[in-house]
This record gives sequence, C-alpha cells and structure tokens, in this order.
Amino acid sequence: MLLLSEEQTRDALPFPDLIDALDEMFRTGCTMPKRHHHDMEVPGEPDATMLLMPAWLPGQFVGVKVVNVMPGNSDRNLPAVAAQYLLSDGKTGEMLALVDGGELTARRTAAASALAARYLAREDARHLLVLGSGRVAENLVSAHRAVRPIDQVTVWGRSRQSAEKLASKLPQDTLNVELAEDLDSALAVADIISAATLSSTPLVKGDLLKPGAHVDLVGAFKPTMRESDDLLARRAEIFVDTREGCLSEGGDIVQPLQSGVISPDDVRADLFDLARDLHSGRSSEEAVTMFKSVGAALEDLAGAMLAYRNVTD
Repeated sequence: MLLLSEEQTRDALPFPDLIDALDEMFRTGCTMPKRHHHDMEVPGEPDATMLLMPAWLPGQFVGVKVVNVMPGNSDRNLPAVAAQYLLSDGKTGEMLALVDGGELTARRTAAASALAARYLAREDARHLLVLGSGRVAENLVSAHRAVRPIDQVTVWGRSRQSAEKLASKLPQDTLNVELAEDLDSALAVADIISAATLSSTPLVKGDLLKPGAHVDLVGAFKPTMRESDDLLARRAEIFVDTREGCLSEGGDIVQPLQSGVISPDDVRADLFDLARDLHSGRSSEEAVTMFKSVGAALEDLAGAMLAYRNVTD
C-alpha cells in the first residue's frame, strides 16, 4: 500500500489537474452516503469535530476520510485539521493508498472554490481578498490563480502576525501582495472574496461589495458558524457545492433560511448543476455571486484517485 506524505500528496495534486478532476466527478457522479458528523468535547477549549466521509465508484475505487477538526490547535501553532484518506480497490477491496488527509482536504477545498469561480466569477477578476491565514487560505490563492488572472492579493486575518506569515509565503515576484488594514475597505474593492475562517459572526458584509464581485465562503462548515451577513444572502445570486450539505450544515445558508431571509429556492444551483450545464452561472456582469461550500466526499475521492494515478502511472 502506498503511503503518501504531505509533500507527496501536494506534488501529486497540481491545481489545474485537480480542478478538472473535481469537475469531471461532479459531472459524472459517484455513490456518496451522508457523512458522519460528531462534536467532541475538549476540556478548556472549543468543541472539536470528527468527520467520517465515505464515497465510491462501483467496481473502481472506494474511499473514506477520517477528519478531526481541532480549533484549539491555533494556540499550539498546529494545523486545525488532522486527517487521513484510505483509498481501496473497488473490486477486490485491496487497500491501495493512505493519502495525507490534511493536504488532500486543503487542496480539494481550494480546488472546489476555484471550480465554482470558473463558473461564477467574472472573466476579468484580478483582485483576490483572502480572509484567513491557515493552510486552506494559502491554497485558495494558488487555486484561484489557476482559473482567473489574479495579480493582486489582499490578506486579512484576525491575527496580524498570522496574516503577515501567509503574505510572506505568496509569490511576490508575480503578485502584488498586501495586508488589509481595514476589512470593510478591502471588501469594497475586491473582485473575489474568499473566506476560510472559523468565524461564528459575519465578516463579509453584502452592502459593501462592488457590482460583479464573487464571494467564496469556505470556513463556516457548521450551522452555528457564519462568515457572511443577511445583506449578502439577500443581494447575491447563491450557489453551493452540494444542496444537501449546505442546506443542513453551512451556517451561511442555514441561518438565513431559518430566519426567513431566504428560501431553499433562492439557491440557484450546486456544482452538480454547473458541471452538467444545467445552469449557466451568473446572470450578468454586474451580479454579485456567492458560493458556499461545506465539502463533499466525492471531492476527496476525486483527489485521492488523481493522486494515486499520478504516483503510479
């Protein structure tokens, strides 16, 4: 059985290939049972979360990811997400590869956002505002650059030190990189706003965005978490990675649904619809689009399959 380290997983999943692999998987589909989601108490710290995410292509590949999300790790300078992915043969059950789940998760999450941006963001989007400073935030920059001509990146984080650290990792020779001194001002000028935080209170304010902006909401994966406000929910054309997941898990959708700000019909399409040409995406150049993702097991399966094939071919 192959054991793919973090570095090997990263090298096996270049963003252009990974984005295309996700697009193909959303277009063709796979078997994807509902994931298991368990809150875990951690004394003296915020609750942690365990996720079990299975998916398979009948007769081809079977996979399952085990994820522990530990918010308290930020105080220990450790990644918030610890995960492993087990890929098996769909005919024999033979275990083929154990893939670094943290790197797989970070890259497939960013790739899903970039796939959505390929369908939803304006073709001339050049200025990316990133909210957050963790592993996913760094990957979001590379992923969005794979689908749009991004040449300016603004970084915002609750910790200026963490934001500076992320900014220092970005390629200064090909990007104009700056820190956001004021979040509201940064929101008003960005073409794409990509949020990857664990916030429970809205950060992205819908009335501040310029016409044509695209908002990518990644971080708030539980109903109690939220990165955007009701004004964005009212103003934006709303898209999601999967309807089932976002209508029940993502606070940016669940909370405005519960309060009556939006209805399920206001979710225009998910990535299945977009990949299968069942929806054309944004309605105009001036429309504000919002994409909410909570992650889907098919994304992990597509990434693990790609990594396995790239290593063994």
